[in-house]
Amino acid sequence: MKHLIISAMLLTAIASCQNETKNQSNNSTENNMEQSTEKTAIEKLLFSYRDALNASDVTKVLPLYTNDGVFMPSNAPSAIGQEQIKGSYEFVFSQIQLNIKFYIDEIVVNGDYAFARTTSKGTTLIHANGKTVAEENRELFVLQKTNEQWKISRYMFNKMK
Repeated sequence: MKHLIISAMLLTAIASCQNETKNQSNNSTENNMEQSTEKTAIEKLLFSYRDALNASDVTKVLPLYTNDGVFMPSNAPSAIGQEQIKGSYEFVFSQIQLNIKFYIDEIVVNGDYAFARTTSKGTTLIHANGKTVAEENRELFVLQKTNEQWKISRYMFNKMK
């Protein structure tokens, strides 16, 4: 009888451990699926940003930023908030026309914040002289999820060459 009780306790403990492992595995699978969904949404945001840049369309750029977003272009002052960001992009688009592709090197998501490291490559048409030059940058995006949508919170880039 004593052996039966010990066996029953042992089987209960094993079953409990198996359920715990199964629950952890299910949670891990759910977390991986959620991470994948979030990364896909961020990729979509980054490609929308690329498309807005290539179209030189300020009205498509602005909704991609948070209200308190910060744009930190190379060799220029930071633009903070929607009005300054709008002015910066209007100036940029009056000077150049981009034709670039984005390559996503890394996306890391942590709750409602994420960062993305990208590179871009293509050409820039300089309106002042009509010349087209090679364009190659590396970028860092800090992203924030607001109202269930990923937006650019902070963005900076610099030339690779």
